[in-house]
Amino acid sequence: MNSKPETLKVSSPRLGVNIDHVATIRNARGGRHPDPLRAAHIAIEGGADGITAHLREDRRHISDNDIARLKAELTRPLNLEMAATEEMVGIALRHLPNACCLVPERREERTTEGGLDVVSGKDQLRGVIDRLKTKGIRVSLFIEADERSIAASAELGADIVELHTGAYCERALEDDAEKLGLELDKITRGANLAQAAGLEVHAGHGLTYNTVKAIARLPEIEELNIGHFLIGEAIFGGLSEAVEHMRALIAQARRETVS
Repeated sequence: MNSKPETLKVSSPRLGVNIDHVATIRNARGGRHPDPLRAAHIAIEGGADGITAHLREDRRHISDNDIARLKAELTRPLNLEMAATEEMVGIALRHLPNACCLVPERREERTTEGGLDVVSGKDQLRGVIDRLKTKGIRVSLFIEADERSIAASAELGADIVELHTGAYCERALEDDAEKLGLELDKITRGANLAQAAGLEVHAGHGLTYNTVKAIARLPEIEELNIGHFLIGEAIFGGLSEAVEHMRALIAQARRETVS
């Protein structure tokens, strides 16, 4: 009797949508509109698996009230991006998001410009990670895809590392295939090392329709976090549509890994 060939199941990476820059537009004029919470609901309608929001020390976009409302009303997990400060730990412990992604933060930067220095910051980070995990919050560290940072993240007891894709996305804008390949190789090796170290592997920063597929093809990547590009695309075609298209590209890329 002929047997049917076994169908290989392919799990697509989750998509987390960062709604910070809806708040940036709101804050440029003041008032309540556009509302980040409404954006979060629309992103979920478009297929987002979770919502990310970065509560910065200077409150340049997301506010404390935004975090409270997101936590109270979201139907998908909330990932709170935050600096590893006493103030932010207190806020996280008060609202209990599903996850906290610890990121570097400087007042003068336009956006997060690189990975967290987990090697030099071990002593401080260890206490922060322990306090968050004690309350059932999953802890992610936003890092560069290098061996020392990955090893330190595992040693510190983080649940997740989010690999910084900013340099890769910048190289994609340049006409230099060799440099682009080197950045992609770095992320590929980092994802493999992180998974081998027992860490869940996420990736994000600067990803677009044109750059997401190469990252989504990596079998170790379980989640991609994308924000600024999707909010920009929403101006032209709607947020739900932008998220839906990004989801389709991610799923297609993952299918291509086994085709």
